[in-house]
Amino acid sequence: MDRSHDRIEKREQSWYRERDCALNEFVALLEDDDHGPTRYAAEITQRIPIYDCPQLDGMTRDASQRAQLQAEWARVLHDGAGVLVLRRAFVDTGPVDDATAVFESIIRSEREQGSSAADHFAKAGANDRIWNAQEKLCLRAPEVFAEYFSNPMLMIMSEAWLGPCYQMTSQVNVVRPGGAAQQAHRDYHLGFQTAERAERYPAHVHRMSPFLTLQGAVAHSDMPVESGPTKLLPYSQRYHEGYLAWRRAEFRAYFEDHFVQLPLSKGDVVFFNPALFHAAGANRTADVQRMANLLQVSSAYGRAMEVLDRRGMCEALYPVLRERRASGRISDTEITAAIASCAEGYPFPTKLDRDPPIGGLAPESQQELMHRGLDEEWDPARFTLALNEHAARHCSTNPQSGTS
Repeated sequence: MDRSHDRIEKREQSWYRERDCALNEFVALLEDDDHGPTRYAAEITQRIPIYDCPQLDGMTRDASQRAQLQAEWARVLHDGAGVLVLRRAFVDTGPVDDATAVFESIIRSEREQGSSAADHFAKAGANDRIWNAQEKLCLRAPEVFAEYFSNPMLMIMSEAWLGPCYQMTSQVNVVRPGGAAQQAHRDYHLGFQTAERAERYPAHVHRMSPFLTLQGAVAHSDMPVESGPTKLLPYSQRYHEGYLAWRRAEFRAYFEDHFVQLPLSKGDVVFFNPALFHAAGANRTADVQRMANLLQVSSAYGRAMEVLDRRGMCEALYPVLRERRASGRISDTEITAAIASCAEGYPFPTKLDRDPPIGGLAPESQQELMHRGLDEEWDPARFTLALNEHAARHCSTNPQSGTS
């Protein structure tokens, strides 16, 4: 069977459909180990390359050798296992411990305030989540932040996949004894779309999406397998239709039958392609408080070149669309086109403490708000109020107090 011919045909598809996802094609891609050499890996465990950072110290200090290492890492994430581990990325775990203390204080503070940060892919329970841990750590303890994020391995890995000028964000996840596992999934961007919405993106966008972000997790505690380190399905990022397939029962069943887990030590970091099928595991221990700082690193090219006052534009356009709709002078399709040229269609980035996902994986976008106002026949004053409230939820600081 000529698999290369099949892959060429797949690449030439213009659109992917959930109904066309085929488990046998998925499995065939997972079984193909032809991905190039991993010369700098200390070992391969369960098909995943493990790199020992102290052994790489000399390479990372030489520009030419560092570029060779980065090229290997990029190949692993794109064509290879889709995941790698940087063992002892924090040789000195002091900064990890210091950050852990700050994160624990944030969790206590947010609990006292009555906030509960939900997990996108797991049921609420024994788990704790800190959204926007990046900003919170920096504002509460800038010295700790400096020590923690001055780690060059984080930078070298991020640039290996994204290039320079990336945008670092992070969320802390604590899975306490008895904490439930997540369901298998893919990550942001297309992983945070429903299957129906993902189908609207052309096939080349499905192939492009993984290059916009890099997923990582810093181990803030020792993580034996029983504590539920991330469940991983090596090579699953190769299946381009995976953003449509991961919710399907047969794909999730295959994941549960074939995933692997690697024990991690405090200071280790795992990085993976966001298209890799993965899920946090269940904590089956009696006493391990499993904490990870989940790094979500974004490409510099994920932003528009210009900044527009889209709120002001929406406020000006809304009464015009409302009046024309009422008088029958504009069709629904024309309204959709006008709103798409005006309002922000993407709900991220946002302040997830104030604007959590409700009934799905994403908050309401500016475009969706505008459509809702027209459908429910809000007068312009009510729409302006809702628009301002929507904008306030997206602010990093509280508009009333000027604090986070």
